[in-house]
Amino acid sequence: MTDAARHCPALMISAPASGQGKTSVTAALARWHVRQGRLVRVFKTGPDFLDPMVLERASGAPVYQLDLWMNGEDDVRARLHEAAGEADLILVEGVMGLFDGGLSSADLAQRFGLPVLAVIDGSAMAQTFGALALGLARYRDGLDVFGVAANRVGSPYHAQLLAGSVPDELRWLGALPRDAAMALPERHLGLVAAGELGDIDARLDALADAWAHHASDALPRPVAFPPASRAPVPTSLHGWRIAVARDAAFCFLYPANLDVLRDAGAELRFFSPLAGDGLPSCDAVWLPGGYPELHLQALSSNDILRSDLRAHVDAGRPLLAECGGMLYALDSLGNADGDTFAMAGLLPGRAVMQKKLGGLGMQAAVLPEGELRGHTFHYAQAEISPAPLVMATNPDGGPSREGIYRRQRMTASFMHAYFPSHPAAAINLFLP
Repeated sequence: MTDAARHCPALMISAPASGQGKTSVTAALARWHVRQGRLVRVFKTGPDFLDPMVLERASGAPVYQLDLWMNGEDDVRARLHEAAGEADLILVEGVMGLFDGGLSSADLAQRFGLPVLAVIDGSAMAQTFGALALGLARYRDGLDVFGVAANRVGSPYHAQLLAGSVPDELRWLGALPRDAAMALPERHLGLVAAGELGDIDARLDALADAWAHHASDALPRPVAFPPASRAPVPTSLHGWRIAVARDAAFCFLYPANLDVLRDAGAELRFFSPLAGDGLPSCDAVWLPGGYPELHLQALSSNDILRSDLRAHVDAGRPLLAECGGMLYALDSLGNADGDTFAMAGLLPGRAVMQKKLGGLGMQAAVLPEGELRGHTFHYAQAEISPAPLVMATNPDGGPSREGIYRRQRMTASFMHAYFPSHPAAAINLFLP
């Protein structure tokens, strides 16, 4: 590698716990800096589809994942180096609490020298806010906590109390009010997808406007990002046409996964099962995750697509069905109210949605094509007749271990694969 390190102001946005308002603050920062004429690149720590949709809308650029285990350090380093070459500011939204997990947001911040902005929900506290901020800053040696911001403040006076509690060694960087007009709605898997919110830009502008009351023009210090090489992508999909379901029911698509397929030479043909589309002319199919459980009637009514998909799989052509895509591939799917609808019938089995988690955690699967890393997160309970080809494992020792099912050249699982973890293995899932 001959490239030199690139320097760019950067900030990790983290918090003491989930639900504190990291995404709201990151979105406010991104939209506010974009309105100042800056090019902002945003990343999301860990496996997440929904937060990046909001952050992409706020920043105007695709949001990629950074995870030391799922991506691997070289992939993370290469993405940060590339972003530093074009951006005026890099923002990285953390995951869970700052120190939570085997490889935490704090680990990522320290590994790459990212200063941290700690977001704290101030709605039920006053001067204790400063004690919590100081504890985060001093808990681990070598971690640079750049400053602190408050979320859900009740009034200007409340913000004043919180700001006054912050020790001199930390910067008070701003606050967001408790206001329904700028809240980001949630459902069972997290935030409501940005594309489903007709007023998403109004909410983002409101967040940026609120941030502007406290915003400083001062950027965090530049961080040096040395170069690195990502795993090579074979061009074995040259001339290959991959039909990709993409709509409100199938919306969980990592930009990095799409990049791998395009870099391999594939032509991606997007289609909408919800719009009544049949299967486009293709060599392989990808049914990604999403929210099929919210669109059962429309999916069940698309007889043309079900017939096309059955013919595709019966002919031995490749198909990848991930999480929501696998639920659609089963014989039937029931909602939490007890209503059951016929699905595509590609894999013998049925599933029902439940109110408790059905799977959560990182996953690694050793397939005949190679090892792929990813994650699982769903609220479904499935009964699948065939035995799994292999079982995924959880690197953190958690209980979630998803089966990977194979019928001819169809591969189906609750696991969402991160293709750059092993590009050649991912590409081979779409080949005969």
